Amino acid sequence: MTRSARLLSMLALALAAPPCAAMPSQRPQHLEQVAETWLRAQLGQPGTRVEVHAEPLDDRLSLAACPHKLQASMPPHSRIASRVGVELRCPVPGGWRIRIPVRVQVFRTVLVTTRPLQRGDGLRPGDLQGAERDVTRLGYGYVEQFDQVSGRTLARPLNAGSVLTPGDLAKRNAVHAGDHVQLVADLGNVRVRAGGTALGNGDVGARLRVRNDSSGRTVTAVVQSPGVLEALP
Repeated sequence: MTRSARLLSMLALALAAPPCAAMPSQRPQHLEQVAETWLRAQLGQPGTRVEVHAEPLDDRLSLAACPHKLQASMPPHSRIASRVGVELRCPVPGGWRIRIPVRVQVFRTVLVTTRPLQRGDGLRPGDLQGAERDVTRLGYGYVEQFDQVSGRTLARPLNAGSVLTPGDLAKRNAVHAGDHVQLVADLGNVRVRAGGTALGNGDVGARLRVRNDSSGRTVTAVVQSPGVLEALP
C-alpha cells in the first residue's frame, strides 16, 4: 500500500470512530433541589409552614457526577435566618463540596396585639390574637401561647398589630403595691408574723417597702413568695 493510500485509510478510520464520551456531570438544578429538600425536612414540624428557594447556580458549573447519595449539612448551632448556606458533599475519597445559598421562610402562628397597648397594661385574651408570621425575620423572638403571658404586664407600649416578643413583657410580680401581705421576721429564736401592706411591685427576691399594719412603721423586706415578705434587720 502506498504512503498516500495509508494516510487516506487512517483518515477514514479517524472519521468513522465514535467521538469520546463526555464525562457525566452533576446538574446544577439537581444540586439546588437536593439542598431545598434537605432543608425543608430539617425545618418542617407541626404548626409550621416552610418555604425554601435555592439561589440559582451558574449553569456553567461542572462537577463530576457523584456515584453515591449526596450528603447535606449546615454548620453546628446555625441560627435559621432568612438566608442560609447548605453544604452538599459527594462522600467519596477526594469528593467535591459545594455551598448552596438558600432563601428561607418559616411561618408560624404567633401572638400579635389587637389594639394599641400602653406600658404597664395587663394582658387579657382580647388584647392578643394569633397571626401567621415569618419567624426568620423576628430577630427579637416571639410568643406563641397566651398562657405564656397570663398575668404579665407590658414593659413598653405597643401599636396594634405588633408581634409580641419576650422583651415586651415586664417581670412577673409576686407582690403588687397595695396588696395585703404577711410580713415575717426572726427575733432571736422566735419567728414573728404580722400583717402588712406592700408599697411597691416586685418578683421573688425583690426588695420592697412594706407598712406594718399594726405599728404603722415602714420596713424594707424581701419577697419570699406571693404575698409573703421577710423583713430585713
